[in-house]
Amino acid sequence: MKYTAIREGQFLSRPNRFIARVEINGKEEICHVKNTGRCRELLIPGVTVFLQEADFEHRKTKYDLIGVRKGNRLINMDSQVPNKVFREWLEKGYFQELQYIKQEQTFQKSRFDFYLEAGQRKIFVEVKGVTLEEKGVALFPDAPTERGVKHLRELSQAVAAGYEAYVVFIIQMKDIHYFTPNIKTHQAFGDALIQAEKQGVKILALDCEVTEDSIVAGNFVKVKLVEG
Repeated sequence: MKYTAIREGQFLSRPNRFIARVEINGKEEICHVKNTGRCRELLIPGVTVFLQEADFEHRKTKYDLIGVRKGNRLINMDSQVPNKVFREWLEKGYFQELQYIKQEQTFQKSRFDFYLEAGQRKIFVEVKGVTLEEKGVALFPDAPTERGVKHLRELSQAVAAGYEAYVVFIIQMKDIHYFTPNIKTHQAFGDALIQAEKQGVKILALDCEVTEDSIVAGNFVKVKLVEG
């Protein structure tokens, strides 16, 4: 995934979850934040952020905030990019005999990010972007997510109906020791993830190579459902 027209700036404040005040070349700009999560550990006044200039004129905000530097770590925080990263990774051949990819596929009352067919295999995939990191450990979610719990239960239902099912955590940074559910923030999500694995849902985590203007899937990261 490649971005164009990237600018560097300094984060000033976030009046609400949709916009941020950023200084770019000495001028304050109001920018759209492409992540509605809390991101409090990332968006700290004075940190370096990366912004994509909008490609059409009639927008209220000229820039989209897509990345941030946390110490020496560069983190992509564009919540729209994990599905794109996953699809690019898919097309490089993870599933042998992959014949069919469809995004936003309905199953019963559920809608999953991807439906795949590979040979005789019929597969549902839900993708989650991860931007929270503590001491080299990636965690999800950064805020309680009943929607995330619902997705895990629905994936289990798909397995019971004869499909394969995956939840894939796209960790939008590099140099991660392992991934674990953030039970301090949402115990129910961690419990649901453990239960989903017991019921046959496969859990993958992938880190990413991130630059100021690109993000691409990297390597598998160890998944620890329980700390310790």
